[in-house]
Amino acid sequence: MFKFVVNDAASYVRTNVRDISLNALRLLPQLPQLSPYDVNLVLRENEFVYNFPLDGIIRSYETNQLGSNSPCEDSRTEASLLHRNGFICGIFDGHAGAACGQVVSKRLLRYVSAATLPRQVLREQMKQNCSSQSFLKCHNDNVDFVSEIKPIYEASFQKYVKELLETPQRPVDSELVHAFLKLDEGLSEEALASNDVRTMSVALSGERFTQAKPKSIQLTVSHWFPGAVACLVHLEGLQLHVASTGDCGAVLGVLDPQTQQWTPKKLNTEHNADNMTEVRRILAEHPKEEQETVIRNGRLLSQLAPLRAFGDFRYKWSLDTMQQKVLPMFGEQAMAPNYYTPPYLTARPDVQQHRLGPNDKFLVIASDGLWDFLSPSEVVSLVGEHIDSKTILEPMRLPEGDVTLQQISDQLAQRKAGLTRKPVDQNAATHLIRYALGATDYGIEHSKISYYLSLPKDVVRLYRDDITITVIYFNSEQIAKQQNQPDGPDPPPAA
Repeated sequence: MFKFVVNDAASYVRTNVRDISLNALRLLPQLPQLSPYDVNLVLRENEFVYNFPLDGIIRSYETNQLGSNSPCEDSRTEASLLHRNGFICGIFDGHAGAACGQVVSKRLLRYVSAATLPRQVLREQMKQNCSSQSFLKCHNDNVDFVSEIKPIYEASFQKYVKELLETPQRPVDSELVHAFLKLDEGLSEEALASNDVRTMSVALSGERFTQAKPKSIQLTVSHWFPGAVACLVHLEGLQLHVASTGDCGAVLGVLDPQTQQWTPKKLNTEHNADNMTEVRRILAEHPKEEQETVIRNGRLLSQLAPLRAFGDFRYKWSLDTMQQKVLPMFGEQAMAPNYYTPPYLTARPDVQQHRLGPNDKFLVIASDGLWDFLSPSEVVSLVGEHIDSKTILEPMRLPEGDVTLQQISDQLAQRKAGLTRKPVDQNAATHLIRYALGATDYGIEHSKISYYLSLPKDVVRLYRDDITITVIYFNSEQIAKQQNQPDGPDPPPAA
């Protein structure tokens, strides 16, 4: 119970983080003052940038992560789809530990890459004894599952592909929903398949390590029942799909060619107690006698903040399963209060589809740690300004065709004026993190960032959550060309 009280306090503080002044932070015990150099080292430690071929739909993507929990409970994965032209990426925010988010970040992309491949191509590839890693090329993933659990996960993938080959091809949005649900179902089956405490724990938690053997796992309820929310982006040609389960966020940056103003377009809806449509859906699935207990204090069964998630099987398994498999191992504390008519939780995503146009310049996906500080409109404005300011760092390029001296003069004057806006960070994800932590009414304040980064591990969670961001930049010229050739072949968005 104490854990949930602490979580509620942390949620309240982060939700009202804009009202916490710098003076309030300074009331804490004296903290070491980080130098600008030290701040930059911390903020840029997990930066990653990937550039695609010039003839692709995507120019590049930039990503970064700043942990609050130790270890960080957020995960991120980005990959090119093989055997066709496509790109896929996602951000995964774990709770009750990092394990579920780490597992889902690797396995979900493999499920989706197989599901969205034409069935005939998938069938041909499987005849060549392909594995779950044969359908995508990851760009930013340097770890793998420990050897003990690889066969378990691979067997589940092979079973999933066999089911795919026995069913007709579905639309992409339906395939995404199916992949989410089948992966979650597989996680549940793997956890229940063994009566051995340690084996079940590894299968359920699936912690990722590069060591030959998994680290010892403390057997507590939180490690046995981890969960994760997810926001996944799938792009083939001009068709963009965003599948979201939980409270991560995705927003498209659209530039008006006439006014040169940036407009945000939300591509998902968070599943939490602020979403009344989601609340009504859950209440409708349970008897009237439970209307006061299903969601209490903004949490599912008074415990879980996201209303959809992977894992978290203590909110999904039947009463018989809980009583026969779980309670004998963990005791009565494993059962959530007022647990009468499960399941209360689902991993089913909402999927939004968008056809890219030349005015769509970038897409930002991020864990809720960013949205605690910044609104979608603010994020789009900041990335848009960052794009404009970065132009002075690139070589000057003259327009095609005949160019007048006046045009050259105007371009030079524009670049000179931009020197005053030269960005501190070349990575837009880092720029967003810096602004989230250090923004004041008078600009970025170094001392505020320093305080946030100096907070002790047992305190920092009260002031900010893990922050993970991926910014995807689109190639407007290639999008325009493809729009003019709707029946032609799609140019490759990734290498």
